[in-house]
Amino acid sequence: MKRAEHPFQFVAVSYLTRIGNQVATTLAELRDGLEKCSDASIFYHTFQSLGRHHFLTEGFSNDFAQWALAALNRAELAERMAALDIRSYTELSDLRSDLLRITDEFCAAYPQELDRKAFEPFYFCESIEVTVPKGSEAWTLEEFRRGLEHLGHGSFNYHLLMSRLRLQLRTNDFSEWFAKELKLESLARRTDNIDIYTHTLDSARSNLLQFIDKEMAA
Repeated sequence: MKRAEHPFQFVAVSYLTRIGNQVATTLAELRDGLEKCSDASIFYHTFQSLGRHHFLTEGFSNDFAQWALAALNRAELAERMAALDIRSYTELSDLRSDLLRITDEFCAAYPQELDRKAFEPFYFCESIEVTVPKGSEAWTLEEFRRGLEHLGHGSFNYHLLMSRLRLQLRTNDFSEWFAKELKLESLARRTDNIDIYTHTLDSARSNLLQFIDKEMAA
């Protein structure tokens, strides 16, 4: 079995959430908040929202879309916001721009909705990411599989999804290591293609384990 030149380092991750000073009670205020809030807030309400609701395979994938539906009762806006696939983004500024574009288009089409009071306010939050090495590393695919089996949800999501922003690539830590260190390009592609919107984190991990088992049996 091939041994990597550099091991895969599993990371433990946790997040400290902070509620900011920005609050939206109308669509106009949400639009203003989207423009002025921090990148950390965009990250929290999109990338992290998907991770927080990892056990769901239905419903809206980000907090902005969920609020547009539940608090504004605007299903059309919610669906357009939810249609943004965060796997396509390697820059939060691009994601913010698309959220603003969708909101501006809706505001232009329905100006009467701008100042309608929502059923409940939207609080712009952000979080501080804290990572520490788990103290486990993998040099071979077999060692990686053992580590993956015992990886927590937060760590799995960190390596599979959050890594896109860190790597500035439309890929993930697992696929990067498979391709570069083990020269397993096919396994890397299959891992990249795991659909995080139709899988829970548990079922996504099960899929990846199955891919690895097939690779090891080949």
